[in-house]
Amino acid sequence: MVKVNRMALKKKAASQAGKKVKPKTSARTKTVARGKGPAAKNLTIKVCVGTGGLAAGSQDVIDEFGKQLKAHGIKAEIAKKCVNKTGCRGFCAKDVIVEINQNGSTEVYQLVTADKVSRIVEEHIIGGDPVDQWLVGPDYHAFHDKQTKILLKQCGQIDPENIQAYLDIDGYKGLKKTLSQTPFEVIEEVKASGLRGRGGAGFPAGLKWEFCSMSDSPEKYIICNADEGDPGAFMDRAIIEGNPHSVLEGMIIGGYSIGAKEGYIYIRAEYPLAIQRLEIAITQARKRGFLGKNILKSGFDFDLIIKQGAGAFVCGEASALMRSIEGKRGMPRAKLWRSAVKGLWDKPTVLNNVETFANIPLIIEKGADWYKGFGTENSTGTKVFALTGKMKNTGLIEVPMGMTLREMIYDIGGGMTGKKNLKAIQTGGPSGGCIPAEHLDIPVDFDSLASVGSMMGSGSMVVVDEDTCMVDLAKFFISFTQHESCGKCVPCRIGTKRMLEILTRITEGNGKEDDIDLLLELGNDIKHASLCGLGQSAPNPILSTIRFFRDEYEAHIKYGRCPANACKSLRQYLVNAETCKMCGKCSRVCPSGAIIWEPRHKAELDKVNCVKCGACYDACPFNAIL
Repeated sequence: MVKVNRMALKKKAASQAGKKVKPKTSARTKTVARGKGPAAKNLTIKVCVGTGGLAAGSQDVIDEFGKQLKAHGIKAEIAKKCVNKTGCRGFCAKDVIVEINQNGSTEVYQLVTADKVSRIVEEHIIGGDPVDQWLVGPDYHAFHDKQTKILLKQCGQIDPENIQAYLDIDGYKGLKKTLSQTPFEVIEEVKASGLRGRGGAGFPAGLKWEFCSMSDSPEKYIICNADEGDPGAFMDRAIIEGNPHSVLEGMIIGGYSIGAKEGYIYIRAEYPLAIQRLEIAITQARKRGFLGKNILKSGFDFDLIIKQGAGAFVCGEASALMRSIEGKRGMPRAKLWRSAVKGLWDKPTVLNNVETFANIPLIIEKGADWYKGFGTENSTGTKVFALTGKMKNTGLIEVPMGMTLREMIYDIGGGMTGKKNLKAIQTGGPSGGCIPAEHLDIPVDFDSLASVGSMMGSGSMVVVDEDTCMVDLAKFFISFTQHESCGKCVPCRIGTKRMLEILTRITEGNGKEDDIDLLLELGNDIKHASLCGLGQSAPNPILSTIRFFRDEYEAHIKYGRCPANACKSLRQYLVNAETCKMCGKCSRVCPSGAIIWEPRHKAELDKVNCVKCGACYDACPFNAIL
């Protein structure tokens, strides 16, 4: 029996008669076309538009969603409301991340590109069937499940450029409560919470505020340090990009507490998106009466100014930062007075970082006891970390103080990539120390990290495997701090340069027997004699690697050998015939023709023509180059 396509016959007949036939419209298509059906009325699409998301193409994804929704009959203005921008969700390696909420159901997609949007719209939003192959997997859930998000909770949920989105989650509620209290009561609440500054030093925030409030000066200032400069660190940037009003609210509360009428946000110019969102947030806060004259009719006047820094690492130091705001060269001063006594323009000043201020509204709104429910006795609350390095799942995480390194690296980070073993964790950036794998079960808090020669720092955490040379890693960090030294004091300016020179010759096979002792002596002198925190902490990576990996230093100096085979100058540049698989990859990348290879034959290396560039070593997937 032959089936008859009645619609096709009808079209043919109509065509012959010169008429047009409208295609049959389903009930679902009709409701979508009116813009009132479940595809529009109960639909919210959230797209990560942090720096990582934008770099991965999130704006193109947003534009394509608008185009596709409109193409399926949803009015343009309704389609625009359906698609929401959010800040970073933390799992930057999976950007662009898209969350679709429809009729009470939530699905999250990863690695979304503009060319995938049409299928998601047609099959998921219109058809009701999610595209399973693009949904997030177990690694995404493992990355998030063990975190405790307080500061980052809203960064992937609300539109950072819409103050109403912040108000809808009880934003500025802490400020309203503050204005009904005395400055003394607010400071006491912050002190009772145990909040310690998240910029690195860990000084109690409430105590700093109390010192400043005790001054009789009629002119005081409050400053937010957003000059995040550690390699691999992007915690403060993500908070500002994802929830800028939380930082503003914390600063306003701080200004009320100490009696300041003006505050500054010092942020590096390399953060254009964060600066843009701060500008939008400040403008919106002024319009709503949260900034400016007579805030919320309380009689309290306070306003904020954004100051862009030029990216000098030393300007993360309090006194150097304040000099930069004053229009002077960013160089630290001798600590004759605390900033709370004599800071910006020699007036009493409170300076905290982004993460510290973002905690304040929650502490005021929910109470000190609530906040102390997270973390440890001496390190309360949560901490945001940037997990980077040789792990499966890298990104931004927030965990309670006291969580172990093992939990962070294996439970959240998913463990090491490939089949390599974990060797060490560098915490605290270039000012921190290297913690060996044997200390994986150490709790991450201010005191525990200090006990093994490291520090919390701003929160960067770099994980390295067995292929990393610890001498070379120490050289990398000291080269950074040496380059960033302002040069004002001799111990830092000259001392870090000498340490870099010693490490360079060790990694090149020219080390001397007394170099390790010389490094220890120089490191301790620099720590005790430098003017500011940059110089005082600069030797930490070297001192900690000598403490835990002294055998690697000795192998370089005594035997001219790099145990990790990472230092190019110390490689033998030989082909191991036992492990060579005759693939020829080494020969194809050799720029000097030093690799002799024919199909189905082991490769050989001509040392006369070898320029020791390391290209063959990097190309060999079987570690056959020694």
